[in-house]
Amino acid sequence: MEIRNTHFQLDLPATKKKSLLLRLGVAMATIVLLAVVGTISSVFMADTSEGFAAAINQAGTLRMQSYRIASSLVQSGKGKIQQSAHVTQDLVAEFEQRLYNPRIHHVLSKESVSKQVLATYHAVEDEWENGMQPIMNDYVGRALGGELDTGTAERLQELRLAYLGKVDAFVNLIHAFVRALEDEAEGKIRQLRLIQIAVLILTFVVVSVILYLGKKDVLVPLRDLLSFAKAVRGGDFSVRTHPRREDELGQLGYAFNLMAEDLSKIYADLEKRVEEKTADLEQSNRSLELLYSIAKQLGENPITEASLDNLIGDIQQLIGIKGGAVCLGVPGDKQAFRMAMTTAMQDQIPDCVQCLGEGDAHTFMVQTRDGSLEGRYSVPIRDESQQYGILVVGLPDGAELEEWQQRLLETVASHIAMALSRSRQTSRNRMLSLLEERSVIARELHDSLAQSLSYLKIQVSRLEKTLDVTEDERVFEITNKLRDGLNSAYRELRELLTTFRLGISEEGLSQAIEDTVREFNKRGKIEITLENRIANCVFNPNEEIHILQIVREALSNVVRHSQATKASVSLICDIDGEVRVEIEDNGIGMPEISQLEHHYGLPIMRERAQGLDGILHIGPSILGGTAVKLTFHASPSSLA
Repeated sequence: MEIRNTHFQLDLPATKKKSLLLRLGVAMATIVLLAVVGTISSVFMADTSEGFAAAINQAGTLRMQSYRIASSLVQSGKGKIQQSAHVTQDLVAEFEQRLYNPRIHHVLSKESVSKQVLATYHAVEDEWENGMQPIMNDYVGRALGGELDTGTAERLQELRLAYLGKVDAFVNLIHAFVRALEDEAEGKIRQLRLIQIAVLILTFVVVSVILYLGKKDVLVPLRDLLSFAKAVRGGDFSVRTHPRREDELGQLGYAFNLMAEDLSKIYADLEKRVEEKTADLEQSNRSLELLYSIAKQLGENPITEASLDNLIGDIQQLIGIKGGAVCLGVPGDKQAFRMAMTTAMQDQIPDCVQCLGEGDAHTFMVQTRDGSLEGRYSVPIRDESQQYGILVVGLPDGAELEEWQQRLLETVASHIAMALSRSRQTSRNRMLSLLEERSVIARELHDSLAQSLSYLKIQVSRLEKTLDVTEDERVFEITNKLRDGLNSAYRELRELLTTFRLGISEEGLSQAIEDTVREFNKRGKIEITLENRIANCVFNPNEEIHILQIVREALSNVVRHSQATKASVSLICDIDGEVRVEIEDNGIGMPEISQLEHHYGLPIMRERAQGLDGILHIGPSILGGTAVKLTFHASPSSLA
């Protein structure tokens, strides 16, 4: 059933500001914005908190290092002052390295670091540079400066007690610095936690609003539309929706209402469409039956004029054409061969050539013999390899073929092309079989009868030599007649051998005629011209052999007996299959009829003309010499 396209003309209010898609986009954009804010804050906090853990760890080692220095001082008071001084010197250097370590300064260089952290670090730094470091430098310098006397030992002891007295307070400063770093890091983590909690709460709020609005503005209208669709599915087209908002779903509701109205009109017209579609299906069935009948007919039986006439008649009954014809030929040919034509077209297509066109299906106008114009539709008959001809049909007055009718004619033409291809292949196979059989006969004749005739000619020669000149003249007359009879029989045998050995290649009769003319042009000094207009005519293998042999026999007589300087060969097959073969020369002309009957292969040519159901005429030529004219009719039955 053909469903026609229905275009709804919706006249709906503008809904841009209340668009459901816009609201959904705003909600999704809000969620995305909150996610972006959370992500950016996390990245920012992570960036500002980078290095705090390392700095805290490094600052914590300063406390341990301070006590390690104090421990080395205590050990030096028990003896081995110089040895302990070296250890103390290394510990002091390590303390300074840790105090000025890049891990700590990386954190201190950030803009976001608090003043408390900077103040505690500077306090540790000042105490070390102004209080602890001078004591240690003096101590290490005196301990490693030389021999230790009583005054030096007392001074070292004072320095040692001074450091040990300040180390606890110094460690407290370091501890304050470490606590400031820890507070700074924990503060940033608390800020990040608050931001994430706020983003999460806002996200939950936005999602809740979306769910509420989705239920109110989407689910409820969709449920109404679903119930409406179920009612329409059940055949109730009286129901109508009542859109609550002027958004996309509201537009859908308006469209559903219009659709219900249109569906009611469609169902009112449904019966008419069903009837139309039923008619189309019946037409398709008749087309399929026709194609099946054509395929069966062309596949099981030889393609003949009668079968093609029946085929065109079947097409005429189905699609109402005004007759038709099948012609063989391709675009560019000056002459075509009409294989079949219905009675209705006999006075309407004077020449198939004008129907060939450019090799594609086309419609054209022709002028009939009564002067009126008639429409024609031409379809090429071709397969994958070549084009064979055309199928042309007459169009009804003032009408054109529909698409399905054109496709049907194209399919019929393809079936005809396949049948022609099979027939030509069968004809070629028969030609090969015939040539093979003739070759076998030629070998048999040469090995048997030709040898016997040669032997008899030798024996006659021997007989003549053994006869005395005084013998009766009647004996010599008899031997001369024997010799003439043997020569005539031998010549006829040679003609038969030449006939049986002659072959036609796959290129066909036209090529064989051209090769023959070329051969006789080389034999003598006679200029032989060829007019070949049988390209589209169809012959069976025997007809091709007879035509070729008549042409060869006539040209052989021209070369051997005519004393001509020019000759012409003309082969013409008109549109109705009438074939005319003419061989003319400008030689000395014909001998007497009594002589002609026994020379130049005339009996053989007459027999071949009779085999073609044709007429052979031999007489004077307009060129001044002799003319051999053969006329017969070729029909599509030649394909069988």
